[in-house]
Amino acid sequence: MYKINLIKENVNFDFLKLKRLAFLVSLILISLTFIFLAFKGLNFGIDFKGGILIELRNKSGLEVNLSEFRQKTESLDAGEISVQKFGKKTDVLLRIQKQDGDEKEQILMINNVKKIFNKDFEIRRTEFVGPVVGEELKIAGITAIILALVFIMIYIWFRFEWQFSIAAIIALSHDVLSTLGLFSFFSLEFNLSIVAAVLTTAGYSINDTVVVFDRVRENLRKYKSKDHYFIYNKSINETLSRTLMTSVTTLIALIIIYFFGGAVLSDFALAMIWGVIVGTYSSIFIAVSFLTFFKIYKGEKKAKSEPIPEYER
Repeated sequence: MYKINLIKENVNFDFLKLKRLAFLVSLILISLTFIFLAFKGLNFGIDFKGGILIELRNKSGLEVNLSEFRQKTESLDAGEISVQKFGKKTDVLLRIQKQDGDEKEQILMINNVKKIFNKDFEIRRTEFVGPVVGEELKIAGITAIILALVFIMIYIWFRFEWQFSIAAIIALSHDVLSTLGLFSFFSLEFNLSIVAAVLTTAGYSINDTVVVFDRVRENLRKYKSKDHYFIYNKSINETLSRTLMTSVTTLIALIIIYFFGGAVLSDFALAMIWGVIVGTYSSIFIAVSFLTFFKIYKGEKKAKSEPIPEYER
C-alpha cells in the first residue's frame, strides 16, 4: 500500500535557528492586533450588543439591490440600521438597534419590517436580544476564554513542569489574540459562534503543543548527553509529520465548510481555519522556542554554577 508522507522521514530542519524571526513576526502580529482592537474594536453581533436581526430573501430570485433596500428601511424610523448581503445574492441581513420600550416595541418593529418587505421578500429568520442579556453574554464569553486559558495552563503545569506551562500559555494567548485581531481587521461579526470557534481553536492548538512537549520530555531523558538545542529541534522534527498531517486534514474539512456551509457557518469556519494555521505555527515555532529561556533539567539537576549556553538564551 502506498503511504503518503508530507514530510520525509528523519527530517532534521533547524527550527530554533528561526526563533528570533518567528518572535519578530509574532510580535508584529500581536502589536497589530492590539492596535486594531484599540481603534476599531470588535464588530459585536446581536448576541452581544442587543437589537433586532431579520434575515430576508428576495422572492424574485434576483440579486438584492442594497441601495434600494436601504431607502425602504428609512421609512421605519428605527434609529441605527445595518444592511448587508448574507450568503446567496438573493439574501440580505437587516440589523436594527433596540427600540425604546419593552418587548412589545420590538415585536411592533418586526411587524413594521414585514409590512414593508412582505410583498417582495420572504422573512426567513427573526431574532431579538436585549442589551442586558447581550452584556451578560459578552461577559460570559470573555470569562469562558480566560478560564479556558487558566485551566489549560494549570493542566500543562501538572502534566509537565511550570516552564512548559508558561511557554504553552504564551503560544496559546498568541493564537487567541491573533484570531481576535483578524476579526477586528476585517470587521467581521463577532458573536457566540466565534467564541465557540476561539475555544475550539485553543483546544486544537494546545493538543498540538502537548504532543511536541511530550516528545521533548521523552528526549530530555533519552539524550542526556546532548544539549537542549539538539533535543528541542529533534522533538519538533519527530512530531512534524503528525502535526502537519493533522492540520492539513482539519483544514480540508474547514475549507469545505467555509465555501459550502452557507453564510451562517462561514465566519465560524474562517476563525477555525485561521486558528488551525496559527496554532500549528505557534506549536512549531513559538512554544518550544520559549523553553530555551528556561533551564530545564534532564532528569537530574545540573550544578548551579553551570552556565546556560549562548544558543539556549
